[in-house]
Amino acid sequence: MSCRTNVESSEMNLSENPIEAISSIAKGTLYVVSAPSGAGKTSLLKAVLQRMPELQLSISHTTRPQRPGEQNGVDYHFVGVDDFKSMLEEHSFLEHAEVFGNYYGTSRHWLEQQLVAGHDVILEIDWQGARQVRDLMPECRSIFIFPPSKQELLHRLTGRGQDSEQVIQGRMDAAHAEMIHYNEYDYLVINDDFELACQDLQAIFTARRLRIASQKVRQQQLIHDLLDE
Repeated sequence: MSCRTNVESSEMNLSENPIEAISSIAKGTLYVVSAPSGAGKTSLLKAVLQRMPELQLSISHTTRPQRPGEQNGVDYHFVGVDDFKSMLEEHSFLEHAEVFGNYYGTSRHWLEQQLVAGHDVILEIDWQGARQVRDLMPECRSIFIFPPSKQELLHRLTGRGQDSEQVIQGRMDAAHAEMIHYNEYDYLVINDDFELACQDLQAIFTARRLRIASQKVRQQQLIHDLLDE
């Protein structure tokens, strides 16, 4: 997944050759989704994707080692450093980041294909990446997800109770640093009741697809048949 959140030492860059042409031909919508660690974003999006197969989740390319249980092409596209740098030189990424010595990037070509085909695409990314993607693609929509309370967030970040207070406080500080940027987003979803939060996300995605501009493209033949005299 394209989720790179709460990273203290990262360098984010946008491609020097932006995908400006997508705006004029895209039928789908790019959704940027951010949340602090512990807000339940991944579980929510997994549930929504199962209910709305027309949505696509952007999968990052990364140079970090593949972990046990991860699948290439499902969790990430795992590539070598030389291959990644070659893709950078070819302007293959919408955005990319170096995080703790590993590279991550969102495929520009794949994203263009999905949007032009009419698929709505979800990009999980932190507030810094979200800000830059919005600058590059202002027509995208952005969603921030909050936990229900500070106490519940602390509970979720505490894990199995084996971490030191310093580690836990570091997680809370990182979560706070992410959450203070919520007002830069278009929508705010509170993950208190999981089912209700899923419905809220679905409502956002569905309403966007029902706009006149979107329906004129998706339902072009039907509109023509109904109005043709």
